[in-house]
Amino acid sequence: QVQVVESGGGLVQPGGSLRLSCTASGAISSIVTMGWYRQASGKQRELVASITRSYSPNVADSVKGRFTISRDNAKNTVYLQMNSLKPEDTAVYYCNADIWDTSPRLINYWGQGTQVTVSS
Repeated sequence: QVQVVESGGGLVQPGGSLRLSCTASGAISSIVTMGWYRQASGKQRELVASITRSYSPNVADSVKGRFTISRDNAKNTVYLQMNSLKPEDTAVYYCNADIWDTSPRLINYWGQGTQVTVSS
């Protein structure tokens, strides 16, 4: 069994910062790509940023220059540092990971989501 768990969401004022974390645990052999998606109310889920095992990032234009993605392979953890937050960043943020388990099977996993609200 593999679990993917996010943390770090909350309420922040415009211009503020938050850091999200996501850790995968369980019968893991290796993790390929890890990333963050978000879904605002009434909108489709969209990619925010992703990062390969070799630390190559891919960041959406809407957050480029404000959000930074990083990962710690030893801890099976991905981070999303969000700065200069705007009200339009309000959404549920989901962690996503492509994980080789110990079978081995390559499976795409989603976290349960963490709410980020940017409001004064």
